Amino acid sequence: MKIFRADLHIHTVLSPCGDLDMSPVNIVNEAAKKGLDIIGITDHNSTRHCNLISRLAAEKGIFVMQGAEITTKEEVHCLAFFENTDALNLFQEFLDANLPDILNNPEKFGYQVQVDENDIVIFEEKRLLINAISKSFEEVEAFVHSLKGIFIPAHIDRMKNSIYSQLGFLPENMKADALEISALSTPAKFAAIHPEVKEFSLTRSSDAHFPDYIGKVFTDFSIEKRSFSEIKMALKGTDGRKIITE
Repeated sequence: MKIFRADLHIHTVLSPCGDLDMSPVNIVNEAAKKGLDIIGITDHNSTRHCNLISRLAAEKGIFVMQGAEITTKEEVHCLAFFENTDALNLFQEFLDANLPDILNNPEKFGYQVQVDENDIVIFEEKRLLINAISKSFEEVEAFVHSLKGIFIPAHIDRMKNSIYSQLGFLPENMKADALEISALSTPAKFAAIHPEVKEFSLTRSSDAHFPDYIGKVFTDFSIEKRSFSEIKMALKGTDGRKIITE
């Protein structure tokens, strides 16, 4: 097995809270500078920058997990990743169909733009992406898994928009592929307070909204090669694959 360093929670300029410097090119260059082997692109309720960043990252030998950070009806933030473009496009249709028609206010929340490899704006999302979609936590989880995706409740140690802050507990029979710990804590510290999380793999990611935060915390994957299926096996701890966190 080889060790690959991953930051699976990175926002682009498409997210309203994403810094204007978080263009696809800048993200890839910063990831390369930080020595990351794998990055996850997880804009709020949108997958529109995934394909471009995957192409740009491949040129620098970086593998991209393509997905989004979803805000469920309960305002729980969850990460979802997909293996191929067909599944990613179906998930984008799901997000578009369930995002409320509430317009973004760029002066208050920031711009929501999709750019090309030359940082030229090619699309602006008018609806506010940080709103909760109309589907529940359980419904999002089920739909992600119906597309054979990976489902990870995000930053569960935070006091806002986490599964604990919004629900107060881990739902019975939850089928998460992992749980994410933020830079505010560590898996060991959080599991000491909430031993029930030991049932799941615990990852760490930066939730970067600014270039400097990319790779601030990370997860090492012990896998044979960088691929969606290998990462999925590592999260399950199967066939000798595993994850390593600080």
